[in-house]
Amino acid sequence: MSEEKKNKEVKKKETGGMSVTAPVPTLSAKEMKVSKEEREEREADFSFNSSGEELPEEIKQKLEKNKAARAKKKLVKKKKKKTARVVKVGRAYIQATYNNTMVTLTDNRGDALAWASAGLAGFRGAKKATPYAAQIITKIAVQKAREEYGLEEVSVFVSGVGTGREAAIRALNANGLDITAIKDKTPVPHNGCRPKKPRRV
Repeated sequence: MSEEKKNKEVKKKETGGMSVTAPVPTLSAKEMKVSKEEREEREADFSFNSSGEELPEEIKQKLEKNKAARAKKKLVKKKKKKTARVVKVGRAYIQATYNNTMVTLTDNRGDALAWASAGLAGFRGAKKATPYAAQIITKIAVQKAREEYGLEEVSVFVSGVGTGREAAIRALNANGLDITAIKDKTPVPHNGCRPKKPRRV
């Protein structure tokens, strides 16, 4: 019996016959934090007239990693060839909460064409609700919708009171979509439910 087989048997006995995988390396708190200078640089770069610019390299790499991970998970299935669908006029739904910003582009029936969220673009924690994150994710969603469906014109429906709502609307326009209407769909209570008690800080 070879040494490798002996080692495997010993490991099996130690773990009770169960297969054990190596722990996945995680980023330290220092690596996760972005320096003040880097944050200031990003804020300086933040502009709404970014139709000609490409996505930052960091975000491109993260998107590619996500794509590769999803491709591994998917099983290989035979798919019918889809006919190229052209959608010139659609809708843009922006959900801007205190913790996140999500953009979904749909056709007039409400079928999703493209979507993006701050988490998808690699933002974590408090950075997900920033105007910069909203600008980046809007650019991702618009690029996808324009390439695949030829989207040109949208009516915008905004819900939530997060800081990314205005940035997302401006980024739609900056990335070449014509905005025909903007409607605020943020739910407002009509003195129905009892409100939460005020937060003690």
